Amino acid sequence: MFNTHKVEIEWAGRPFILETGKIARQADGAVVATYGATIVLATVVSEKEPKLGQDFFPLTVNYQEKVYAAGRIPGGYFKREGRPSENETLVSRLIDRPIRPLFPEGYKNDTQVIITVMQHDLENNPDILSMIAASAALTLSGVPFMGPIAGARVSYIKDKYVLNPNIDEIAESRLDLVVAGTSDAVLMVESEAQELTEETMLGAVMFGQRGFQPVIDAIIKLAEIAAKEPREFEQKDISSLEKKMLSIAEKDLRKAYQIIDKQARYSAIDEVQDKVKAEFLPEDEQQPEFTEEQVNIVFKHLQAKIVRGNILDTGIRIDGRDLKTIRPIKAQVGLLPRTHGSSLFTRGETQAIVVATLGTGEDEQYVDMLTGLLKETFMLHYNFPPFSVGEIGRLSSPGRREIGHGKLAWRAIHPVLPPKESFPYTIRVVSEVTESNGSSSMATVCGTSLALMDAGVPLIRPVAGIAMGLIKEDKRFAVLSDILGDEDHLGDMDFKVAGTENGITSLQMDIKIDGITEEIMQIALRQAKDGRTHILNEMAKAISSSRDDLGEYAPRIEVMTIPTEKIRDVIGSGGKVIREIVEQTGAKINIEDDGTIKIASSNIKTIEAAKCWIHSIVDEPEIGKIYEGTVVKATDFGAFVNFFGPRDGLVHISQLSSKRVPKTTDIVNEGDRVWVKLMGFDERGKVRLSMKVVDQETGREISERKHKDIENSPDNSKRPARRPYHNNKED
Repeated sequence: MFNTHKVEIEWAGRPFILETGKIARQADGAVVATYGATIVLATVVSEKEPKLGQDFFPLTVNYQEKVYAAGRIPGGYFKREGRPSENETLVSRLIDRPIRPLFPEGYKNDTQVIITVMQHDLENNPDILSMIAASAALTLSGVPFMGPIAGARVSYIKDKYVLNPNIDEIAESRLDLVVAGTSDAVLMVESEAQELTEETMLGAVMFGQRGFQPVIDAIIKLAEIAAKEPREFEQKDISSLEKKMLSIAEKDLRKAYQIIDKQARYSAIDEVQDKVKAEFLPEDEQQPEFTEEQVNIVFKHLQAKIVRGNILDTGIRIDGRDLKTIRPIKAQVGLLPRTHGSSLFTRGETQAIVVATLGTGEDEQYVDMLTGLLKETFMLHYNFPPFSVGEIGRLSSPGRREIGHGKLAWRAIHPVLPPKESFPYTIRVVSEVTESNGSSSMATVCGTSLALMDAGVPLIRPVAGIAMGLIKEDKRFAVLSDILGDEDHLGDMDFKVAGTENGITSLQMDIKIDGITEEIMQIALRQAKDGRTHILNEMAKAISSSRDDLGEYAPRIEVMTIPTEKIRDVIGSGGKVIREIVEQTGAKINIEDDGTIKIASSNIKTIEAAKCWIHSIVDEPEIGKIYEGTVVKATDFGAFVNFFGPRDGLVHISQLSSKRVPKTTDIVNEGDRVWVKLMGFDERGKVRLSMKVVDQETGREISERKHKDIENSPDNSKRPARRPYHNNKED
């Protein structure tokens, strides 16, 4: 019934299996991939005919995690998977980026790749396996895909590279890097690092590229026995159109690309395009020689030819810069004085307002993942409104681009954050991109670093980011520092590097051609280091290190630890005690299972009041120590005083005053505030207190000599205790 084909190898010490022919047989291509005990299913379906009027390749990649894969039921009210999580969106992008460049230009057929995690062994991350499965399914499908590709994860543990570490090993690593590519070149890199050198990062990329070669061989081996016949796809020859368009538009386009201002340049380019369309798509002609799609494609080719040729021939770019110069930078902090921390970072025509907010444990984000529930204490959200590029657009929830750019900036900043133990705050950063002309994600990195330092978050070191580009024609190439939007759009590479003065914290690379060499990456990393150093120096003009204290409006958090057996006492039955402390003091209180208590408030007196209350519950009273308490009952033989949390003790009538006291109420009444000294415990464990040895005005112990002087003084009358405010008013 099944015509199943399978290839099995050992990869990085674990079994790796690719299988086809048994599952999802009606898809154009379907592969079940297994690594360790993690299993994913990848399918490909591509329409037989191109989508009419489409001027881009309509490829959709959907990565989806099924909670049953980890033997769990989804959390929340609806017990089924819903909208894609942030992780599913990021992995979808991770797979899309290396496979998209390998489809031929002109292929406009709707294509969908769906990858489903069917089983997760909680050891082997399914993202790399999903990328490989998608590549294998495309290779078998007959769709014009110039693969296969493969990917690998690289860690750096104890100064050694580790290929495909398990989930526990990643936590010990100074590097989490994903690399994808073909047998000859690298196509995509995504990473987070703890200030590693350029040489170490490049070594990791090449180590990963060598490491996934057995997987590419396995995909080719499976394709040799199971691949479908390639679809016929012939790219239309439009060289004659390109030649004609060049003759009428080249001069005007070259002139337009000499305009430095982005909006003025775009207006000039639009005028040239209108002129071209009027020539090749006349309104009075029913069936023009060329389609609108062909005219648009050739016009883009012409733009690329002019921009790329100028850079390679002269070394001068669109805005007049050479290859290495960074655009003018202006940094400012404290832009929004009532927020906890804020910054405005402007680089050329790219600008971001970044705001940092500090919160407590109540503000942590709960993330439901296949591996379990994760509590996130650092969030970075990136927003890209349409006005930032001078356009009108629909405002909606964050898309894949916003989520991806936010995560890239998150990875850049995360390695320099203080440990939770020393800085127990939840941190949320929001980047509002207000202008964009190239690498707003790197502007977000710079702005985030500035805003966090402005908020008083003790970063290890400031972080800056820079985007590098590439123009490559045959053997000639040029690496560009701090690329413009046009250079990104018309170039061959988007290479983003973030880090401190000591090393790289994040690296992301996307290639639009069939890969780049180690030499080009080496040059790009070296050039990026120089650019990053320049940007850090410009940022330092606004603020060079974190402020010594938090802002006026930021919450203060103090941490205390209590014995775990006392947690129940602080919480109380049904939470009664902790609620009372919160209501009475106004502080936010978070108690963890290990006895750690975080007390938060913008008022330090509120924190101290809550701390004292908790201490009174969990601490044991010390013999010989003086406490302030409240008289809760007056009897013939003395007064009971609540002096230490819920603890009461007896001040015997003989201990109320140095003189003989006929009646307890001659000295104290219920509700009075008094100072008492803990004298000890009687044979039954009852608390013995004394008032006569404590000065009721100052709360200080009376010396033995002074005590005798008071006793013998003829003017020594009874000294009433301090009354509550309302009693004093009545008196």
